[in-house]
Amino acid sequence: MAAAPHVVILTSSGAGHVVPVSELAKRLAVHHGFTVTIVTYASLSTPGHSSPLASLPPGVSVAALPEVSLSDLPADAHLVTRILTVIDRALPQLRDLLRSLLGSSPAGITAFLTDMLCPAALAVGKEMGLPGYVFFTSSLMSLLSLLYTPELARTTTCECRDLPDPVLLPGCVPLHGADLVDPVQNRSDPVYQIMIDLGLNYLLAEGFIVNTMDALEHDTLVAFKELSDKGVYPPAYAVGPFTRRRCPDEVMVKHSCLRWLDNQPDGSVLYVSFGSGGTLSTEQTGELAAGLEASGQRFLWVVHHPNDKDSSAAYLGTAATADDDPLRHLPEGFVERTNGRGLLVPLWAPQVEILNHAAVGGFMSHCGWNSTLESVAAGVPMVAWPLYAEQRLNAVMLSSERVGMALWERPPVGKDGEVVHREEVAALARELMVGEKGDAARKNAGHLRDEAEIALAPGGPQERALTALVGVVFLHLKRRIE
Repeated sequence: MAAAPHVVILTSSGAGHVVPVSELAKRLAVHHGFTVTIVTYASLSTPGHSSPLASLPPGVSVAALPEVSLSDLPADAHLVTRILTVIDRALPQLRDLLRSLLGSSPAGITAFLTDMLCPAALAVGKEMGLPGYVFFTSSLMSLLSLLYTPELARTTTCECRDLPDPVLLPGCVPLHGADLVDPVQNRSDPVYQIMIDLGLNYLLAEGFIVNTMDALEHDTLVAFKELSDKGVYPPAYAVGPFTRRRCPDEVMVKHSCLRWLDNQPDGSVLYVSFGSGGTLSTEQTGELAAGLEASGQRFLWVVHHPNDKDSSAAYLGTAATADDDPLRHLPEGFVERTNGRGLLVPLWAPQVEILNHAAVGGFMSHCGWNSTLESVAAGVPMVAWPLYAEQRLNAVMLSSERVGMALWERPPVGKDGEVVHREEVAALARELMVGEKGDAARKNAGHLRDEAEIALAPGGPQERALTALVGVVFLHLKRRIE
């Protein structure tokens, strides 16, 4: 009996990476008979990022690359600099691990996948003759923007925010320069060159496995296929939406927020969360609180510790000490004044269950791609409040006429570190929950939920895309055997 094909998937940190990687691994193992090794980085591991890997099916295992030192980096080094430096410095250990798996696994390694922050590792796989793919855990528009970064650096000299003309990516809505990913917004920061190298390393891939679906990015997928057919880029497989699975029943029994939602009218609650890594400043936290109070709307707010220097401070789990209660940073008397109409949850809440609860009618979100797809799958419209990474790109897409499920002010709220004042927070909350624009966004969100169900149905677009990808992987295996 032939050994099952063996795929190795390298993932960086963050729920937006680990969750879809774990879901892809499960599908390959359960539905296609693969064995899968997920490789993580000890230097980037936190309990929250590791939890999606705690309940994997037979045939899926996890290996961690050892710690590497970052002591020589400046204390204020960009988050992406820190992550990609870990990835670069761990390449020798990755090489050793791949060699070990080649020798110990019955099928060797059939294909090597890296997530969107790890394409430099594809060169290590090529040394060993391994077919390599990038599992891009965000939108196709985001991928196109990163592929464009080397060209942008070559043909311009100004900062992105000062670009005189819109950025026109194939099949995408026009972008302001300030909408491009956060790490390319400052040419003097070392992360700028790192992003150029990232864009070039993507071209080492034999294909892109993208966590998106046709209803969100139809025109972009068509344009990308035309480019890949011409040999400009490797092909893309739209395998989304991969979203977080619901939590075990015992977790739900313990979480009081769902019982609180049970007592609220249908569609009446605004869910407010900026993801596992997002942080607001102390002043912005106060203005958000005052705006929610002034809006008169019911709300459920997942509160994080504020940080006055870094909007991604919680990403690697370093925003505050564990014994620091985030609720103590809220305005005096706010908890008491909003008691009953609002619920405050420290640090974490079961987001998928919340978004799918009948009482939830809107989502004030940082527009991380995981949260975006979870909102799409639940049919919940959004107020877009991007903070870092590619979140502004996501906000552009979600608020465009093509998608239309999010309210967002352009220039965006909170641009360049400016505080979004309580009056604007209140107006956005009211408009989403009871306004005409919110009603239109709700209808569009419902349409996208229906499209997501179609994408995920047996024999649907996700299954067809994965089957096509599996066929290519088996072709690699056949060639190696021959």
